[in-house]
Amino acid sequence: MTSSRSLVPLPSQPTDTPWPVAGWPEAPPSGDVDSSNLNRLLDLAFSDPAPEVMGETHAFLAVQGGRIVSERYWREYTVGDTYPSWSEAKSITHALVGILTREGLIDVHAPADVPEWQAPGDPRRHITLDQLLRMSSGLKFAEDYVDAGVSDVIEMLFGGGKDDVASFAANFPLVHEPGSAWSYASGTTNIVARCAARALGSSGDAFRSWMFRELFEPIGAQSAQPKFDEQGTFIGSSFCYATARDFARFGLLYMRDGVWDGQRILPEGWVDYARTPTNTPPAEPLGYGAHWWLGLCGPGSFSANGYQGQYTVLVPELDVILVRHGNSMDEQGDEVRRWLAQVADCFR
Repeated sequence: MTSSRSLVPLPSQPTDTPWPVAGWPEAPPSGDVDSSNLNRLLDLAFSDPAPEVMGETHAFLAVQGGRIVSERYWREYTVGDTYPSWSEAKSITHALVGILTREGLIDVHAPADVPEWQAPGDPRRHITLDQLLRMSSGLKFAEDYVDAGVSDVIEMLFGGGKDDVASFAANFPLVHEPGSAWSYASGTTNIVARCAARALGSSGDAFRSWMFRELFEPIGAQSAQPKFDEQGTFIGSSFCYATARDFARFGLLYMRDGVWDGQRILPEGWVDYARTPTNTPPAEPLGYGAHWWLGLCGPGSFSANGYQGQYTVLVPELDVILVRHGNSMDEQGDEVRRWLAQVADCFR
C-alpha cells in the first residue's frame, strides 16, 4: 500500500524459532545483550515503593527473535492478569481496518462513511479514512485526560458521549481543512471504529465475534477483552484489555509484516502504511504514522502507546518487542519513555 524504501526492513521469523501458537518460546537474551544493564533498569522500574520519577510498572516483557527473553511483574500482578490498553487500542483498530481492506470492504483513501457528514455542502463529507487514521481530519477535539472542564475525551468516554462515542466525536466541527493539520484525538478513532462496523455490516456481539475470528484467535490472543458502547461500537480509542503476552503477540504480528505462522492477516503493505510518517507539529517529540507512534526507541521503531504508561514498542532493526504496563502520571511519561529507550539500547 505504501513504498517501504525509506523504512527499516521488517525481520522474518527465525527458522529455528516456533511461532507462539500455543505458548511463547522462551530463552535467555542473546550473548550480545547488555544483561547487566537490563537487569539494573528492571530493578529500578520494579523497585518497591515505585520510583517517583516513573510511577508503578506492573508488567514488562521483552521479545527478541520471536522468543520471550525477559519478563517481570510487580507485587501481586501475574502473567495471567490483563492490563488496560488505553490508546494501545488505537493500533488494534488500525489492524481491524487492515483486515477489512484485505477483504475489499474498505478503501482508506475514499471519504469516510459517516452519516453525520452527509448533508449537502458539509465540508466534513470529504474527510477520508486515511486522514482519520493519520489524525489529520481537521476536526475540533480537546484531548485532555486531566481537566474534565475542557476535556472532550473525558466527556466522550465517561460523560454525555459514552453511550454513542462515534456520534459524539462526529458532531464536532472542522477547525482546519482536512489533511492540513495534525491533532491527536481519541474521538477520531471511534469514528474509524464505527466506519469499520458499517463496512462489515455488524456491530456489538457480532463485531466482537468477527474481531476474535479474524484477529485475536489466529494470533492466539485469547485474553483480549474489547469494550463496546451502548450502540455496539467498539471503543477503539481506549478499551481493549489483554495480558502482556498477548499485547506482545499483537506486536509480533506487526513485526512480521502482518503474517502469522504462514497466514497473511493484514494486507501486504499495511504495516508499512502504519509506520509511514505523517506531518506532525515541531513541538511533538515523537513521530506519528497511521494510528501508530514513531521513533520512541530510536529511528525505525514504532509503537502502540497508551495513557498512564501502556506501551508495545517494536524495534525492527533489533527484532525486539518491548511491552510495558503500569500506572504513570502524565508528568512521569517522559521518564517512562526514556526508560524504554534505555532498555532497547541494552539490545544494541
